[in-house]
Amino acid sequence: MVKIMSSPADSNPQRKAKEARDAQDAAVSQSLGRIKHKLIVMSGKGGVGKTNTSVNLAIALARQGHQVGLMDVDLHGPDIPRMLGLTGMLELSANQKLAPMRHGDHLKAVSIESLSANKDDAIIWRGPIKYSAIRQFIGDVDWGDLDYLVIDSPPGTGDEPLTVAQTIPDAQAVIVTTPQEVSLADVRKSISFCRTVKMEIFGLIENMSGFVCPHCGEAVDIFGRGGGEKTAAASGIRFLGRVPLDPQVVQCGDTGTTYQERYPDSPVTKAYEAMARQVAELLPA
Repeated sequence: MVKIMSSPADSNPQRKAKEARDAQDAAVSQSLGRIKHKLIVMSGKGGVGKTNTSVNLAIALARQGHQVGLMDVDLHGPDIPRMLGLTGMLELSANQKLAPMRHGDHLKAVSIESLSANKDDAIIWRGPIKYSAIRQFIGDVDWGDLDYLVIDSPPGTGDEPLTVAQTIPDAQAVIVTTPQEVSLADVRKSISFCRTVKMEIFGLIENMSGFVCPHCGEAVDIFGRGGGEKTAAASGIRFLGRVPLDPQVVQCGDTGTTYQERYPDSPVTKAYEAMARQVAELLPA
């Protein structure tokens, strides 16, 4: 029997693919080495204000003088550029990496929307492409030296949070819920996910926790109250606090206005400031 030997040319694609993977691994490692702390904001279900939480936590940390990155890995619903009032496309930095968009002196942001010419185009990707894109958001972006990287992930426990868990082994989860039981049931799945992939949980936030009528001043617990704190206690994880419901948060997000700058004395701003202080105290820069 004649043994057919493969020619050197046959192995070139595999070798080139391996070299590309090795180069990306090195770029990811180098980029992560310049970021002190990584927080992935998760939710068990949609509609709980996860992206609002990501944006406002990042802004609160930046307003306290920390260098902060905000990475949007919600690839099918990338809202962060619009909420920060960022327009245009990402450009290359001097070292031929993607330069994040800047929001003030202390906050940088990257999102797939900032790589799309038409902001309304749907992102129709399967898992392997998502995996590659998220790794590129880390290794191919010129993040520089950061105190905190806040990562906004889509709801649920799918490809995106799993990729973050595999790529950033020291990432810690901030889980967002609303007080009602249907949301808390999904949050318990997020807690299970983190423990299964061995991702440390930094804490849990109860969002939309109470509403104060701007006309009469009466407090109304539209979605209930205290469920997030009880779930955190039962699961043995840190409770980071409650964020009340304020329609102005939605209005500011829709217009790309920084809520905390416009309403510096509001209960929502004070809640995020307190959470940012907890982060800085427990994960010192």
